[in-house]
Amino acid sequence: MTEIKLTLLFDGACPLCQREVSFLRSRDILSRIAFVDIDSPSYDPELYNKISYRDAMGRIHAITASGEVLKGIRVFQEAYQLIGLGWVYAPTRWPVIGVLADFFYQAWAQWRLPFTRRPSLDQLCKSRAQVHD
Repeated sequence: MTEIKLTLLFDGACPLCQREVSFLRSRDILSRIAFVDIDSPSYDPELYNKISYRDAMGRIHAITASGEVLKGIRVFQEAYQLIGLGWVYAPTRWPVIGVLADFFYQAWAQWRLPFTRRPSLDQLCKSRAQVHD
């Protein structure tokens, strides 16, 4: 049995996130990445290092086998390394490119919901709170 090396939290209602996860799953032939849909009503932050729905929806998170929480570009660096395509994100480990990649990822994370024609993060959190009350 293969050991899970990375637990990747993703927004299952985001079409772009779904596409990325589908690609990663298709390449993860050793099944080293577990995928957790944070948009699922059953998502429980207590099971995932207490990463809240709001935080997870705000930017991508993953948890390594050792329990380290990764955010943003670091998630992609690790996931692509695990599927044998680490070279794709390797330049984002270089100082200048890394800073730029983080900047552009943060911008993307901020605009992901409107870009995919979804409610705002505040609206999603409010709706989720009403469902869980």
